[in-house]
Amino acid sequence: MKSFFTNKIIHATLKFKDKKNNPNSETSDYLRAKKYREYIISLKRNFKNLLLIIIGIFSASFGFKGFLLTNDFIDGGATGIALLVAAITEIPLYFLIIGVNLPFVILGYKIMGKQFAIKTALAIIGLALCVAIVPFPNVTNDDLLVAIFGGFFLGAGIGLSIRGGAVIDGTEILAIFLSRKFTTTIGDIIIVINIVIFSFAAYLLSIEIALYSMITYISASKTLDFIIEGIEEYIGVTIVASQSNRIKEMIIEKMGRGVTIYKGEGGYAKNGVTKKVDIIYTVITRLELNKLNTEIEKIEPNTFIVMNSIKDIKGGMIKKRPLKH
Repeated sequence: MKSFFTNKIIHATLKFKDKKNNPNSETSDYLRAKKYREYIISLKRNFKNLLLIIIGIFSASFGFKGFLLTNDFIDGGATGIALLVAAITEIPLYFLIIGVNLPFVILGYKIMGKQFAIKTALAIIGLALCVAIVPFPNVTNDDLLVAIFGGFFLGAGIGLSIRGGAVIDGTEILAIFLSRKFTTTIGDIIIVINIVIFSFAAYLLSIEIALYSMITYISASKTLDFIIEGIEEYIGVTIVASQSNRIKEMIIEKMGRGVTIYKGEGGYAKNGVTKKVDIIYTVITRLELNKLNTEIEKIEPNTFIVMNSIKDIKGGMIKKRPLKH
């Protein structure tokens, strides 16, 4: 009954919007149903993103107040700068989180657009409020545990926020901007930024704290990678072979994976002769890579194979198809 009334309200809202935008036209039931479906998808997606950002904010706040703040440890990036300034001054961390990230939000508006900037600004304000208002217990004073688990919760918070479409650490935005200016990689720029931050930490705090903070950064970055890339690391495999049909059948039947076939031509440099070939593309996990190579070698040892890591995938036959025994 509740679902029935909800649907009626949404339909009425969409009909009102159609009348408002096009007063002289009558929207068909098909178009209204299409808009209803799009509305429901957007609503579910926005709710999921909001939930991920909220969980990310609480996780990062717990990492700050439960581990790092009470032990003067820092992290890399914008959060590291905020923690460093908080350690050497009496400025509250919640104020620094907003102040340090504000230039990155403005930069994000220019690079990524208005919607991203607004979402990121709200996420950063939410993080600052959580740090200022929500009480978290000091979990431990053991330096190694603080470095590892403080980095873990902070990295999980940043990763979940990125999954939700927002950023609570603006270093990546700066890295994207500088990489376009100086034609270098984003990873190299992030490394340089963090070297500068940890050098200041060694000078202003102590070498020991700087070294423990590096452990915090490693723990946070590995957790961040784990959250963004997922539990399984996927590998995209492109295969060019003369016995492509046998390899295709092997991947489907023995590996339980789907394949995509491209029609191509193989060229030979000596005489310029080309030959039509079927190019096979499939996606597997890293754990299945050894089995795939072994099975291909059984069929055709000189097969040309290209492999590349995939950060994330969606749709298609991602999960393994149940095999028939």
